[in-house]
Amino acid sequence: MARALKALRSVLPEPGPRRTYLVATFINIIGFGLIVTAMTLFGTRVVHLSAAKTGLALTIAGLVGLLAAIPMGALADRRGPREMLRLSQLVLAAAAFSYLFVHSFLGFLIVAIVDVSATSSSLAADVALLRRVGGENAVAFRARAQTVINLGISLGVIGTGAAVQINTPTAYRALFLVHGITCLADVAALSRLPRFEPLPGAHDGSPLAALKDRPFVAYAVLSGLMFMQYFVPIFLLPLWIVDHTQAPRWSISLIMLINTVLVVLFQVRVGKRVQTLRQGGAALRRAGVVFLFSCSVMGLATGIPAWAALLVLAAAIALHTYGELWHASASFALEFGLAPAHAQGQYQGLIGVGNGAGQAAAPVVLIGLFLSLGRLGFVLLGACFALVGQLGPLVARWGARTRPTAPGPEPEPEPEGHPVIS
Repeated sequence: MARALKALRSVLPEPGPRRTYLVATFINIIGFGLIVTAMTLFGTRVVHLSAAKTGLALTIAGLVGLLAAIPMGALADRRGPREMLRLSQLVLAAAAFSYLFVHSFLGFLIVAIVDVSATSSSLAADVALLRRVGGENAVAFRARAQTVINLGISLGVIGTGAAVQINTPTAYRALFLVHGITCLADVAALSRLPRFEPLPGAHDGSPLAALKDRPFVAYAVLSGLMFMQYFVPIFLLPLWIVDHTQAPRWSISLIMLINTVLVVLFQVRVGKRVQTLRQGGAALRRAGVVFLFSCSVMGLATGIPAWAALLVLAAAIALHTYGELWHASASFALEFGLAPAHAQGQYQGLIGVGNGAGQAAAPVVLIGLFLSLGRLGFVLLGACFALVGQLGPLVARWGARTRPTAPGPEPEPEPEGHPVIS
C-alpha cells in the first residue's frame, strides 16, 4: 500500500498547468467510470428496453459518434484544444442530464448519439490539449495521465457497483446525475489552464491531412486492432470465468484490481523507456508477444480446481497488464511522433475512429469468435495480437522516413489571468 501511495505521489507534478490538467482529467474520468459499465443496465432497468434494443441503440450511437472525432480534432487544432474540450464537456453534461428524462427507445437512441459523439470529440481535443500542456515531455506526461485515468475509472466503477447492488431506477439515474456534475466540474477546472493558440500551419493544412498520411492510416488500423486487448479483461474474461472455470465469481473483481494497481505502479516507469518512434514500434512488438503468452495462460484456467484456476487467472492478468503497459507506452510515442504538432487533434481523431471501430468489434470478435473456440481460441487471439505487434516496427520506420526533420516553434500560451490549481 505504501508503495502504491508513493507511486501516486510521483505521478502528480509540481503546481502549474500540468497538475491542473491532471486534476481536471481525474474529475472527469471518475464520472465516465460511473456510467461506462452502466449503460446497458440503464437501458434495460430504467428505460425498460430489451437487451437487443439497448445494444442496437448503443451500436448505432457508437458508429455515428465515430464521425465526430476527426472534424472536432481539426477544430481543436484551429480554434484551440482547451476551448473545444470545454465545449465537448458541456455537451456531455447536457447528455448526462438528458438521460434522466429518457423513457423510450427513440429518446435513448438520440441521447446516446449525442453522448457518444461528444465523447469522441472530447477524446480528440483532450489529446491535443495534453500535447500542448506536456510540451517537449508530452510522451512521458501522457503516461502520467494514463495512470490517473486508470485510477479514476476504477473509482467510478466502484460507484457503479454500489448502484448495481441497490438496483433501483433512482440509483442508476444518480450515476448519470453525478456524471453530468463531474463534466461541469471538469469545465471549471479546464478554465484554469492557459489558452493555447493554434500552432503555425494549423490554418494552412488540409482538414483531411490525416487521411492522406498513409503511414499514419496504417498505424490507425494497427491501433484499432490492438485496442481490442483492453476488452479482454472486460468482455472475455468474465464470461470465461463464470461459464468455463471453477474460479469464484469474485475473481472478476480481483483481476480488475490487479490490473489497476499494476498500471498505477508501473505505467510511468515503463513510459519513460518509450519516447521515440523506434522505441514505440519495438514496444508495440513486445506488447504483442506478451499478449500471446497472457491469452494462452488464460485458456489454461478451465478444467482445474477453483484454487488453481484463481492462481492461473491472477498470473494471466498480471502478464496481460505487463503487455498493456508496453502497448499504452507504444501508442503514446507513435501517436505523438507520427502526428504533426499543429494537427494533433485531427490525427488523434483518426486514431479515435480506429480505436472506436476496434471497440465496436470487440464483443463480436472476442466473444462470438474466440470464446467459442475454448482454449484454442485464447491461443489464436494471442497470436493475432502478436502478429499486429510485429508490424509495429515496420510502420514506425515507414513513418519516420516520411516525417519532417525539424518541427516548427511552439508559441507560449496566453495566461488570460486564470489562477492555476495548486
